[in-house]
Amino acid sequence: MKLIIQIPCYNEAQTLAQTINALPREVKGLDVVEYLVIDDGSTDGTDQIAIQNGVQHVIRLPRHMGLASGFVAGIEASLKNGADIIVNTDADNQYQAGEIEKLVAPILEGNADIVVGDRGVATLQNFSPVKRILQRVGSWVIAQASGTPTPDATSGFRAISREAALRTLVLSDYSYTLETLIQAGSKRMAVAYIPVRTNPQTRPSRLMRSIPHYIANSSATILRAYTMYRPLRVFSALGLLMIVIGAFLGLRFIYLNYIVGQGSGLIQSVILSAVLLIVGFQVMLIGLLADLIGFNRKILEEVLYRLRRLEIEHDKSPEDR
Repeated sequence: MKLIIQIPCYNEAQTLAQTINALPREVKGLDVVEYLVIDDGSTDGTDQIAIQNGVQHVIRLPRHMGLASGFVAGIEASLKNGADIIVNTDADNQYQAGEIEKLVAPILEGNADIVVGDRGVATLQNFSPVKRILQRVGSWVIAQASGTPTPDATSGFRAISREAALRTLVLSDYSYTLETLIQAGSKRMAVAYIPVRTNPQTRPSRLMRSIPHYIANSSATILRAYTMYRPLRVFSALGLLMIVIGAFLGLRFIYLNYIVGQGSGLIQSVILSAVLLIVGFQVMLIGLLADLIGFNRKILEEVLYRLRRLEIEHDKSPEDR
């Protein structure tokens, strides 16, 4: 079995060599360990550092395309190079490479499709109090959206089986971490979390430029992914809320006007009640239609999975077949 450790990079020349040299050359239960660096349009010679330090596979994206694109490019390249398990880690040496054996163990044992390294975000000293709170809240939201316990939703240190990688789709331009967990939950993949150790921070996070920027992008990613995979639940909840408010206003008008006799001048409530009831029912119908479209999406995803599998099997090098 082959393990490929992929490292998305953007101008990581200062820390990449340290990260590569810390990676294991052998992992228990695996026959081959190889490295893959995704150079996301770097301008500081990151790709040359990778080659000089013995990385077997180096991909150069034509321009800076973002973390999500780098992750997807790495998954595709790892699959084409015959990976049975893919481990994703950061180029800034945030995660301790010695934890990789723990990360792949549940997959080798057949107990998980995806394994995420849990950093213990509530206690990380290099995170500010606000960031620790946001991480905990975000993980709770993802847990509700994915339907699985999620102690550390934003951890990029994760292992993925070949089958899970073939079924992984990332549509977000911001990050892959949140969307892939919601997707895994909707596809009933087994996701495990393993406590991992981290190294001292070497640079500020590039993904979290500011608190408002992080909240806005993460919220949009979660909402988009959850609506895609749970459309009936989202639209039904929204439509039901409108119907309840509309019904309350209508009953309030009836009570005040016909029972108490104090309802003069509440015609606006009647109009608003009617609008909310009509729109609420329409939103619920949209949810039903979106759910039916979702079944077509599942069929297309299955077709895409089979096409990817055939394409990758065809493109694999002879020694990996």
